[in-house]
Amino acid sequence: MTLYAKASKSIISRKYLKLQVKLIFFASIHQSHCRPVCLDDIAYLNIVNCKDMSPVIYSINKHSDSYFQNFILRAILEKPYVAGNSLWIFPDHYHADTELLIRVLNSIQEKPKMALKLFRWAEGKPGFKYSEFLFCTILDVLVQHGFMKSAYWVVERVVSVNLPGVIDVLIDGYVNSKISVKVLDLALWICTKKENAELCLLVFDKMVRNGLLPNVKNCNRILRVLRNRGFIGKAREVYRIMGEFGIQPTIVTYNTLLDSFCKEGKVQEALDLVSEMQRRGCYPNGVTYNVLINGLSKKGKFAQAKGLIREMLNKGLTVSSYTYNPLISGYCENGMLVEALDLAKEMEMGGASPTLSTYNTFMYGLCKQGRVADAWQWYPVVLKNNFVPDIVSYNTLISGYCRLGNARAAMLLLHELRHRNLIPTVVTYNTIIDGLCKLGNLEDARKLKDEMVDNGISPDVYTYTILVNGCCRVGNLPMAKEFFDEMLHKGLQPDRFAYTTRIAGELKLGDISKAWTLQEEMLAKGFPPDMIIYNVFVGGICKLGNLDEAYELLKKMVCDGFVPDHVTYTSIILAYLEIGHLRKARELFHEMPSKGLSPTVVTYTVLIHAHAVLGRLHLAFMYFSEMKEKGILPNVITYNALMNGLCKCKRLDQAYAYFTEMKEKGPVPNKYTYTILINGNIDLDNWSEALHLYKEMLDAGIQPDSCTYSALLKDLNKDYKLYAVQYLDRIVG
Repeated sequence: MTLYAKASKSIISRKYLKLQVKLIFFASIHQSHCRPVCLDDIAYLNIVNCKDMSPVIYSINKHSDSYFQNFILRAILEKPYVAGNSLWIFPDHYHADTELLIRVLNSIQEKPKMALKLFRWAEGKPGFKYSEFLFCTILDVLVQHGFMKSAYWVVERVVSVNLPGVIDVLIDGYVNSKISVKVLDLALWICTKKENAELCLLVFDKMVRNGLLPNVKNCNRILRVLRNRGFIGKAREVYRIMGEFGIQPTIVTYNTLLDSFCKEGKVQEALDLVSEMQRRGCYPNGVTYNVLINGLSKKGKFAQAKGLIREMLNKGLTVSSYTYNPLISGYCENGMLVEALDLAKEMEMGGASPTLSTYNTFMYGLCKQGRVADAWQWYPVVLKNNFVPDIVSYNTLISGYCRLGNARAAMLLLHELRHRNLIPTVVTYNTIIDGLCKLGNLEDARKLKDEMVDNGISPDVYTYTILVNGCCRVGNLPMAKEFFDEMLHKGLQPDRFAYTTRIAGELKLGDISKAWTLQEEMLAKGFPPDMIIYNVFVGGICKLGNLDEAYELLKKMVCDGFVPDHVTYTSIILAYLEIGHLRKARELFHEMPSKGLSPTVVTYTVLIHAHAVLGRLHLAFMYFSEMKEKGILPNVITYNALMNGLCKCKRLDQAYAYFTEMKEKGPVPNKYTYTILINGNIDLDNWSEALHLYKEMLDAGIQPDSCTYSALLKDLNKDYKLYAVQYLDRIVG
């Protein structure tokens, strides 16, 4: 003990004598169980008092247990109150002392990165005790410093380990209410991503009942989850509560509810909601109309659906193949092929190009009537219009042959689609299995079910239902029971939408590896890539700047039989624009028509923005005029992009001309529109006009944000900006 006595003596005059001696004593006991004590151990205890904290004095692996244990010791030395009642605990047990960890985290609130490392270390140790208060403490540290991605991970852990009590602790005021709302909004977002409707409703209800209002985006996400789960009654209740607590619905809110009602066949309720939203000053957009047309078409109300298309055209809304296809599908579903063809001609005359889905719909209508030979006549039309028949095309024809009892022809198509590098889906197999069962060929049906498993496609509940019914039809009850038991043993699998949503979320967070892992899992469970999933990947990878990887994916996409669409092209065009390759972006844009693709308002807007911001206004004007000539209405983002470029070039007169056009014809200017013009006027020292715009936006009910104030007051010293904002509010008010 001589060494320890000397060490104790050396710190006798220091502030925390008693605490340091105890720490040395217990460190010695701890170390004696592990290894001989060395001078470095003593040096560490005095490190807090050393001005030079170089690694020469103390060097240790920053991922080791010793590192974190010693970090806690140092926290106690720096702030003795951190020890609390934990002074006599061995360092090996620090991770299991929840109260100690909470005090340490609170003592290092200014070091969020270190706090997160410490939390992760403790959670990964055996014996760690899950505590609602500990989770809330680390979330408090992370959120107040803006570490939202890290906070997202912690909230995911809360959901994963099933600690719903965290919600109550946050609501009860354990942390600042602003922090609580941000964390609870994160929790809602994660619950919606996991499609956990029950937990979404629990968090939502507790928040609003305690005055912590979720943002409208999360409310919309909850409505989406409820729609996907078919909980229409719950969706109505959430909408009612939003109104009760003053959460202003957006067009997304209404469109999600409308989609819910239409999916449930409650079209009249959807139409009533449209009337309500208009009374509240929220007017239908293209999505609104498309949802209603889809709902009406599925209910067989074709005249009303067609009337809405006329209404869209009269209002100048963009009418696309997505508008017409549901009505065409409705006609085909009901055998009204003449009406479907007439509508398709009208669609093309209006500038909306038929998609592969349009052609597949016609093929479906013919096959449903048993006219498979006539359906085949659409095959060359598809190729002529630069489309490649996809899995839906083949599934439609396979279904047609199976309806005719021609399972052999269906099997030949199965081999052909593989030859074309298409992957058969569970629908493909289910259709053929159903055809075989109806012919009484149960053994062939079983073999095909086994084959789909061998090819990485999991039979779903419909597969087994078909097999059970097929067995029952021929009286083979033992085999029916065998399939039924197998179905129960396997359980239900996540659907395509669930996987796609998760993949999109992982890509948004930048985790490409995880997204690919999910895609591989998706494929193994019977969900081959489709156009949507490819576009999700292409868009996500492009946003991360990995253009080479995006092009490799495009090659695979084409190899799998899919043709890049306007969403795919727009994603890649945007990526090139963001890295300054404007010429390459323009080449891709001009390539789209040759691929049978029509650029959308988004495509034009990204091009206009990129050229305008660089001062290449002649090209920006060209694209702006071209889109209007093609009947593609510019939106507020399009106008803002053009006006921003004009203001940067100090051409305010032209910017004001577009501003006037917006106010007269729409779209309605937003806060970014006003901020752009305010900034342009300030650059030209037009203070009075900037002030006029500021007042105008307030009168229009548009709330300025920090960017608006920064533009308005950018020439002022920062010490005077707060007073200037207050002064502005007084004189404008």
